[in-house]
Amino acid sequence: IAIRGKNFCSSAYKAFQIIVANALRFGTIAVLGEVIQWIGYVFIMGFTVAIGYFLLDAMHSDISPFLPMIMYAIVGYIVGMLFMNVFALAVDTCLQCFIFAEEKGQGIDFIPSQLKTLLTGEAKGARREDEDPLE
Repeated sequence: IAIRGKNFCSSAYKAFQIIVANALRFGTIAVLGEVIQWIGYVFIMGFTVAIGYFLLDAMHSDISPFLPMIMYAIVGYIVGMLFMNVFALAVDTCLQCFIFAEEKGQGIDFIPSQLKTLLTGEAKGARREDEDPLE
């Protein structure tokens, strides 16, 4: 909607076309995104439980840490889920914007140098079409 200035239905249809036309890219990002999300859940939940344990042990060393650790794990999972869902949305949005810029061939000045090599095809070791492959 914001990029093209069109209504919701036509923009949603165009986004669907972009996803279907680049299914392999979106599939790869989806798989890698799930792995990164799972790692994020584990780290956020683990650090929440570890910090909670040390704080509980320092403040109330006489009580059993079992039930508070379960509660810390639940809270850590919820916080991790919220944070990593925002991360996944940002990754999907960046991919759609990258594909849009690639299709239109514009916006090269605003793209980070690492992504610019993908758009322009000037990767290291890449040969130009006019070069002889045997030379």
